[in-house]
Amino acid sequence: MRDTETPPLSAPSGRKGPDSPDLSEGWGEQRGRLRKDLRRLDVLFFLICTLVGLDTIGSVAAQGPQGLTWMAILALAFFLPYGLLVAELGSAFPVQGGPYVWTRLAFGRLTAGLNQILYWISNPVWVGGSLCIIALTTWEEFFTPLPGVWKYAAGLVFIWGGALAVVQAVRFGKWVPIAGAVARIVLLGFFLVSVVVFAFEHGVHALPAGEFTPTYAGFIALVPVLIFNYVGFELPSSAAEEMTNPRRDIPLSILRSGLASIVLYGGPILGILFVLPGKEIGSLGGFIDACKAVFTVYGGHIAADGTVTLSGAGSVFGGIAAAGLIIGLLTSGVTWAMGAHRAQAVACADGVGPAWLGKIDEKRGTPARVNLLSAALASALFVLALNLTEGDGEKYFAAGLGLTISTTFISYVITFPSLLVLRRKYPDTARPYAVPGGRLGAWVVTTLATGLVAFTVVVLIWPGFGVGWFGTEGNAADSLPPSFAGQRLAYTLSQVLPLALFLVIGLVFYALGTKTRRAKG
Repeated sequence: MRDTETPPLSAPSGRKGPDSPDLSEGWGEQRGRLRKDLRRLDVLFFLICTLVGLDTIGSVAAQGPQGLTWMAILALAFFLPYGLLVAELGSAFPVQGGPYVWTRLAFGRLTAGLNQILYWISNPVWVGGSLCIIALTTWEEFFTPLPGVWKYAAGLVFIWGGALAVVQAVRFGKWVPIAGAVARIVLLGFFLVSVVVFAFEHGVHALPAGEFTPTYAGFIALVPVLIFNYVGFELPSSAAEEMTNPRRDIPLSILRSGLASIVLYGGPILGILFVLPGKEIGSLGGFIDACKAVFTVYGGHIAADGTVTLSGAGSVFGGIAAAGLIIGLLTSGVTWAMGAHRAQAVACADGVGPAWLGKIDEKRGTPARVNLLSAALASALFVLALNLTEGDGEKYFAAGLGLTISTTFISYVITFPSLLVLRRKYPDTARPYAVPGGRLGAWVVTTLATGLVAFTVVVLIWPGFGVGWFGTEGNAADSLPPSFAGQRLAYTLSQVLPLALFLVIGLVFYALGTKTRRAKG
């Protein structure tokens, strides 16, 4: 029943069923350089750092109270099925490379290779795009302006600082997601405490019950960022052979981190809605502006026109919070990179990319070459985007975030159905955790997860898809990011052209892996 184009790949654990795939070819040479330094608590912090995104909190809050309603709906319709799906795949096939290996076993090298390019390249797009611009905006809001060349210098420091963290050995590198998770918990917890203090002193904005009513237009606007903040469960599986017990730790960490992320993500959104008037919440600066407003309770004031000035302890706490936010943004990119880069290295070692990119550094046990290439790409994208948008932060943010999400989600459209295919191809593989409900349960979770990410890709490429159809209210043009108002063609090209380029890169990588594939026979 095995795909003849997919030579078997082998889980090192030894705990396999009689029909388990052998995953030794292509990766075996590099396996001995890995270090088993990831324990259960490390994986939990890794996932919290991955799931709790600080760059999209403002985007959700900008849509008003219905954002919380859609957040709850999608927690059941997407987050839960997606978590169940990844828990089975990650525990049944605990092999370095995670998502690449699953799609490779299910659909063959070519499909998996192209899919992996999209999954990997979304990270430099994200780091050089929305993460970088929010970090720079935060710095300018709380510290000092970055005129001219200083903005480029600061962005490159952010990108290469992250690259330096990613390239470190796991026993050192794992402290980055741990620090990121702690920074999130402290920052978001302190923000919520400050909101309570602010509410006692100044009151809060009323949130009428009617504003929580979900609408289709709101769904179209929110589904990309909400689902984007619900993904990342598969990342630890990319480092499965660096875990002490992946079969046990992956499912358990998914459950715990999923519950934590809903609390850590939903609380700040509610806090922003209480503090800022709806019309003043921006996608880029919503969370930043809310922090400044609530910290006036420690020192500072809000002028009649809404301008916030911090002083004394308020200024100190504002600076600390800004540093925490920047650390949170940086560690988001680093944590995703730690997973996506490892998967790309496995893919290259397996013959769907340049063999030299598949090498694991003997001293550090990490894919140093992929890490450095990713940092170079992020730097180039950062400089290019900043010039194309003429320094317009909102436009840069909207285009970069949209491209990051669509690129990642197209890869998920291929990865998620692997669950059904691998159940058929390897029915006797030991599955420490399996999606409840047998075949029907597997079909339900796969359909929900795959269908929602596929729909999200359509919505991102064509904002407003379906708005005004079948009696729904609204105008499709209003769904464009505000920074692209009246510029649908420009926005669509900012998404489609890079996606086409990424697929070409995938084909080039596949061609460059020909020698490796032939050597394996």
